[in-house]
Amino acid sequence: MKQRAVKFFRRLLLACSCLLLFATAFAKPVHAAERTKIVFWHEMTGPAKDQLVKFCNEFNKSQNKYTVVPEFEGDYNQVVQKILNTHGTDTSPALFQSMDISTAQMHYSNYTTPVQKFIDEDHYDMSKISPMARVFYSKDGKQISMPFNSSQPVLYYNATLLKKLGVAAPPKDPSYSDLTKTAEAIYQKSHHKVHGMSVEIYGWFFEQFLANANVCIANNNDGHSGVPTKVSFDNPAAVKTMQWLQKNIKSGAFMNYGAGTNAQTNEQAAFLSGKLGMFLQSSGSITQLTTGTKDKIGVCYYPHMDGKKANGVAIGGASLWISNDKSADVQRGSWEFIKYLMTAKSQARWQAATGYLALNRDSQKEPVLKKLYKKNPATKVASEQLRRTKPNKANSGIFMQNLVQARLLEQTAMEQIYGGANVQSALKKAQDSMNSYIQQSNQANGFSK
Repeated sequence: MKQRAVKFFRRLLLACSCLLLFATAFAKPVHAAERTKIVFWHEMTGPAKDQLVKFCNEFNKSQNKYTVVPEFEGDYNQVVQKILNTHGTDTSPALFQSMDISTAQMHYSNYTTPVQKFIDEDHYDMSKISPMARVFYSKDGKQISMPFNSSQPVLYYNATLLKKLGVAAPPKDPSYSDLTKTAEAIYQKSHHKVHGMSVEIYGWFFEQFLANANVCIANNNDGHSGVPTKVSFDNPAAVKTMQWLQKNIKSGAFMNYGAGTNAQTNEQAAFLSGKLGMFLQSSGSITQLTTGTKDKIGVCYYPHMDGKKANGVAIGGASLWISNDKSADVQRGSWEFIKYLMTAKSQARWQAATGYLALNRDSQKEPVLKKLYKKNPATKVASEQLRRTKPNKANSGIFMQNLVQARLLEQTAMEQIYGGANVQSALKKAQDSMNSYIQQSNQANGFSK
């Protein structure tokens, strides 16, 4: 009897144990919180993509409420169209990256929640973020998106080549005539084997020349105080700048590599091979340039007109937007990730890894940036140019929906001018075409009566 009782209890214990194991295996832990999924569309490639994925993984591990899922969606233009086409569907992202020239388009789409909403709710200190970057993505004093991967155009020069030729380096804040002098010296002392400088046919550069001259391209303060109704391409500053470029190209001191991706590739190849002394390009190119040659690379501020103090140039790149077709919880998670990306530490690591500028002012104190500047002082110049510039109506970007079209027309005018066409006529033709396009666009979008 005793043995039967023992066997019964053993069987009962075994049965209970099996039931417990079964329940443990299939039951949902009550303490495990469900994470909110944040789909993040971006356009980064190479080192920038790698660093962005690291940020996502680190943020996901830092808390247990949200999971950011980064998804590469193609180039800037492709993503803009995908955002517009998928909004309001299950496939649209919670958070997305959008290029600088689509800022007005995104704003007027009414598809986004301005980040100002969360800034106000959290009393977030935006004074830590670069004023130049903030104002570019603001409207009526409100932050509509958060600047993220930002760059500025700068002048690069081959310091080793210049020293070899016995040519003095250009000043840190060069004027047009400063660069003409340096370019001519390079061209002559190399016996015409090395061109002194090049300026790619690129609408962004055209716009930056005018920003640095404190001249607006579009009326209504470049669109910041109202929807633009016309542009001015043939203003005196533009004419003088294009005449300067045309004259130097004609003399051989400047080289014309054309427009587009091939032009930029050929220009950079010539620079790295010692066939070009100086060129204008984004500050985001510095990492690639300094690792692509044994020569010492120098960096200067963007050139300004003679007899006129530099007004400063606008930023380029992209910003982060929050979609308004997602739940409040998803939007909040998107904002929390944005805050993570904008910390001093994250921004410092971002610049060190990619060449984009750290936008948090406290990033300059971070060891990773101090180490970078010590190893290569030239990498500090673009950050200094950004910090010294005070935002105003001319250097805060052009808040206009038709910027893609404007740049195409600017580039057409530049191409004609580089080829020897009359400067005033080429600019006036582009201007008239753009003003006609703006009139039609404003009527179609209900911006004009």
